Amino acid sequence: MHVLKTVQAYFPFQEKGGPVVKVRTLARGLAERGYRITVLTADLGLQNHREIQTRAERCQWGWRLEQDRIEVIYLSSIGHYRALTINPHVVRFCRQSLSQHDLVHIYGLYDLLGPAVGYFCRRRRIPYVIEPMGMFRPIVRNLRLKRAYFRLIGNRLVEGARFLIATSELEKQELIEGGINISRIVVRRNGVDLPEKLPVAGEFRRKWGIARNAKLVLFLGRLVSKKSPDLLLEAFAQWRSKATEGKDAVLVLAGPDGGDTILSRLRFMAKQLGLASWVCFPGPLYDDAKWQAYRDADVFVLPSQSENFGNTAAESAACGTPVIVTECCGIAPFVREAGVVVSHSRGALEGALGQLLGDPHLRQRFQEGCTRMVEALSWRGPLQESEVLYQRCLPAGFKQPGAL
Repeated sequence: MHVLKTVQAYFPFQEKGGPVVKVRTLARGLAERGYRITVLTADLGLQNHREIQTRAERCQWGWRLEQDRIEVIYLSSIGHYRALTINPHVVRFCRQSLSQHDLVHIYGLYDLLGPAVGYFCRRRRIPYVIEPMGMFRPIVRNLRLKRAYFRLIGNRLVEGARFLIATSELEKQELIEGGINISRIVVRRNGVDLPEKLPVAGEFRRKWGIARNAKLVLFLGRLVSKKSPDLLLEAFAQWRSKATEGKDAVLVLAGPDGGDTILSRLRFMAKQLGLASWVCFPGPLYDDAKWQAYRDADVFVLPSQSENFGNTAAESAACGTPVIVTECCGIAPFVREAGVVVSHSRGALEGALGQLLGDPHLRQRFQEGCTRMVEALSWRGPLQESEVLYQRCLPAGFKQPGAL
């Protein structure tokens, strides 16, 4: 089976968030199971990633790369608005190459790649599935534009899909409330990626001058309003003002600026709260640097007001670090043994910080539960479920060699 995966951002553009890692992991896993995988994505600046560009070759659509048994086509971009890019070669690619694929898997919404590919799929009767990745319900930024997107092209894209993939029961409910028939919704959770080996404890603290015994609270992800790092900063300030111990505690807000000026606002808030010396902004953290941060944290917090899953919480657990997540995160049902699930409020976050940071025995119990959480989130299940779903989309009698 030849599967085309269409996504706005793909590796090496990790600054675009967790979906970049997720799509690559799924592509790799399916390639190992005998699927032929092509990823169609936008060139977001390969010239800034020479180690990738030197292995790629020019093609009629932009750049082509063969890696990990996956073919990646980076479409040339001639313009962009925020995360949206203009890629005219997507039309030529679809006219010339789309018919070579048995199935198309479209990740995300609010871009122009998915609708273009979906249009040609419908014309050529090639089945496709959509994985909204938490984007189906517009909740922050440019709400008017997002609603216009659905009126003009989004509705036809969604209506033409065989299935929509929700990564949690929470996202499934959002799709149902949005008018999607339950028979067209499939729940397939995310998995957790593991480091090859855990980093040595203390590396992150040494690099950023954080004392070995200071409590370290970590947020790691794109700094965008939806993830509520400002709410966490307020909760941290309140907890710290009341704690009898922990006056040397540090809050680390790690991640790329999401582009809505929130980073500058967070810096200003920290200064206004008198915490400029106790809030660390290390910027984006990837690969070893990311795992070092998880390893050195006492607690990881994902305070999102909406999160279709929340892989960063699982990555933290993979390093044995207890987590606090809001009930608005799809991963919440998996957290119970590895941390605390709270409502999306400053008071709830403050209380959870006090609970975990003030009780070493509780942290120890949650650290032990991290192992069970990670075991429950292996990629084996999602890969098997993806195979079953793909098979359901194809004509009766079609069988992937060596699969299922």
